[in-house]
Amino acid sequence: MRPIYRLVFQRILGWRIQDERPAGLDRFIIVVAPHTSNWDFVVGLAVRSLARLQDVKYLAKSSLFKPPFGWFFRAVGGYPVDRTKHNNMVDAVVAMFQRGEIKKIAITPEGTRSYQPHWKTGFHRIATGTGVPIILATFDYPRRLAIITAPFALTSDPEADIERMKDWFRPHKGKNPEDGVR
Repeated sequence: MRPIYRLVFQRILGWRIQDERPAGLDRFIIVVAPHTSNWDFVVGLAVRSLARLQDVKYLAKSSLFKPPFGWFFRAVGGYPVDRTKHNNMVDAVVAMFQRGEIKKIAITPEGTRSYQPHWKTGFHRIATGTGVPIILATFDYPRRLAIITAPFALTSDPEADIERMKDWFRPHKGKNPEDGVR
């Protein structure tokens, strides 16, 4: 698939990838924002392949995993999240990291494609609970630039860390900028 993504995503559509991850980083959580469109999934698959991140799993709403397409979302690394229940997803993901079931996972902290002033903090709890670093990723549609950062330093204050992350994400515009980070 990589040659197809390179042809379509990079050569025809003109996207570039700026990957600042240090060599040898084998476990991490990717925080992806802003999440403003279903197209983010398609762009994400292309970036994942081109940046050689095929083993990155992701969390997505459980309705995507129902027939007829549920098999596809699982095949490309998805884990369903039932957003109608409080089901200790953070603890489940921490356990998956500890068992080695997953080493890399992508999470959209907004939890939806529309603007959300308050991000979910589960990704921060997963990172601090496992000692796994967080890296940031964004798809800047106007510039056709995907950016993957070096590890983002966390503190014991999730709210302050999230505000620092939002400061980093603000200049980058999603497919629907009105729904992006403010």
